[in-house]
Amino acid sequence: MELLDQKKKITIMVAIMAAMLFAALNQTIVGTALPRIISDLGGLEYFSWVFTIYMLTSSVTAILVGKLSDIYGRKPFLIIGLLIFILGSFLTGLSTTIAHLIIFRGIQGFGGGMIMSTAFTAIGDLFSPRERGKWQGMMSGVFGLASVFGPTLGGWIVDHLHWHWVFWVFLPLGLIVLPLIYFLFPTTKQQEKESIDYYGSLFITATMVPLLLAFSWAGTKYEWNSVEILGLLTVSIIAFIIFVRIENKVASPLLPLFLFKNKIFTLSNLVGFTLGAGMFGAIMYMPFFVQGVIGTSAAVSGLVLMPMTLSMVFASAISGQLISKTGKYKILALIGLLIMSTGLFSLSLMDKDTTNITAIINMIIVGLGLGISFPIFTLTIQNSVEHRYLGVATASSQLFRQLGGTVGVSIMGAIMSFRMNDKLQSSFASMPREVEHLSERIENIQSPQLLINPEQLQKVQESLPEALLSTFNNLLLVLTEALSYSLTGVFFAGGIVIFTAFVMTIFLDEIPLRTFNKNRKNNEITENH
Repeated sequence: MELLDQKKKITIMVAIMAAMLFAALNQTIVGTALPRIISDLGGLEYFSWVFTIYMLTSSVTAILVGKLSDIYGRKPFLIIGLLIFILGSFLTGLSTTIAHLIIFRGIQGFGGGMIMSTAFTAIGDLFSPRERGKWQGMMSGVFGLASVFGPTLGGWIVDHLHWHWVFWVFLPLGLIVLPLIYFLFPTTKQQEKESIDYYGSLFITATMVPLLLAFSWAGTKYEWNSVEILGLLTVSIIAFIIFVRIENKVASPLLPLFLFKNKIFTLSNLVGFTLGAGMFGAIMYMPFFVQGVIGTSAAVSGLVLMPMTLSMVFASAISGQLISKTGKYKILALIGLLIMSTGLFSLSLMDKDTTNITAIINMIIVGLGLGISFPIFTLTIQNSVEHRYLGVATASSQLFRQLGGTVGVSIMGAIMSFRMNDKLQSSFASMPREVEHLSERIENIQSPQLLINPEQLQKVQESLPEALLSTFNNLLLVLTEALSYSLTGVFFAGGIVIFTAFVMTIFLDEIPLRTFNKNRKNNEITENH
């Protein structure tokens, strides 16, 4: 595919980016609509499963399809992924119970994992490493744009239409993308077919699912030292040991372990894991600060968070162009990670007196650093392996980043809970009578969750006698300070994690970005479908 003319390559990339946009928008649009969906379907206790099931199915699918696409080509999995995702989106819109919603979101995840894995790998098929930088940056920009417009559109739909349209509104885009991929995307044929590693597939799944569940539930649904969490981690470790033994014996392993002997491959994946932990773990908590500490409404908070995403899109595009033009990437990675860690440390200095303007400036700094560095480590992994391992190598980078995000969110959540409880205990110790009087009238009065629900807060204030309003306002101040204290600790931890990624990147060897693909003679290209 690298030998196709430039005009055809650009046309194919437009189709691929449209497929990515279709999948990304369907992801980001759900968040703002979910409270309304849950109020309609019920099942608040299963709220987290709407996200967890998608994460599980997409993560497992991505690593499996990475290897299969190296054997059978990218096109079949792009098409199958789109078909499954379209079906999952349509069925999700038909959900009448929370169980239906979770099951159909799982189907979406299978399709989404196929699309994400093959789309990023297809860039490696179409372009040499030297050219990939700008396209990787543009693909990251697609995610950024989806993050900007998805939540806003989701909120508008649930306010003006039925929530079913959240899942149906982009179906026409998917139906347009399908024929584009079918007719424009070349079919690649491998000269030698490899056997499929079924046992490896089984045990990598048995490794990932308990691991992701353990870190998703730890500290929220179950205690870290609970039987459930320890049991899941034990199952994951045992399955991983078996997986390694299998991969060392089979002729065509799902994830060739010898790739980890490559310093660039291993270090890039470790940086990707760390970047995912710091990025997802810290940034996910920013809306809590904007709404709970600063006191910005949910509707306006979306506008406050938007500049970070736009700065990320801008920085990704510039970074990609510079990489393709100069062939240098290490200095950009270091600059990006340093800027991002600086932004997170700036977030950790905020308090209850911080304004939205200050928060926006700090988030723009984080977004710029993230945009510069985010696309680079997929590129370094692709540049370090032979072309026949491109699919599995690209999938590994996505897997490590996803695992890092899951672990990061869990650990940051634990940090938040510990600091909040510590602060509340010391604060409430000096006002026991006030807390006791209010607890008789208000449920969960000692929870800062009250701060991010302005409607409930207003009802509480209206229901209290005037004699208790002063006490209640003092309590709100304590809760605000506790939430601020806990969140700034999360941001500081995120800054440390990203700075760790910066230090690891110092030891990353920079090899020239090739102007051709390794081992490309092993792939025949047929332009018919």
